[in-house]
Amino acid sequence: MKHFILLCLLCLSALPVVAETMTGQVVRVSDGDTLTLLDDTNTQYKIRLTAIDAPELGQPYGYLSKQALVDLCLKQTASVEATGKDRYGRLVAIVTCNDTNANEAMLNLGMAWVYQRFKKRYPHYDVLEQNARYYETGLWMDEDPIPPWVWRNHKRGR
Repeated sequence: MKHFILLCLLCLSALPVVAETMTGQVVRVSDGDTLTLLDDTNTQYKIRLTAIDAPELGQPYGYLSKQALVDLCLKQTASVEATGKDRYGRLVAIVTCNDTNANEAMLNLGMAWVYQRFKKRYPHYDVLEQNARYYETGLWMDEDPIPPWVWRNHKRGR
């Protein structure tokens, strides 16, 4: 019986994940990788952009990163392709505003890092980040930019 259950779980994990897509108005930008979407039923969704990690507001480039996402998406109609949920219950998604993939744009603008564990799933994101680094765009103008995960761990005393 244990083997049958394990086999069933393995089969289910091999099924493709169907991404949920929705549209709505971006009503708030929290930082460079998080925004709030209001759909046509007046339901708000907190959205974390898939596979990128932007500087925290308290670290260098944090407010510039937030402003970049504001410029891209705030008060715009956005298409959101959910790829999952994070540990805080936020939808994790690829967000498109004005025909621009915001996830990719934040990397192009040098306002975010590729989230390390997603490099294999989104290899072109790594190319976008490397390009921004090469041209010293956005936060890559800094001699030694601190990745947000390092900054968060330092703030927590780790």
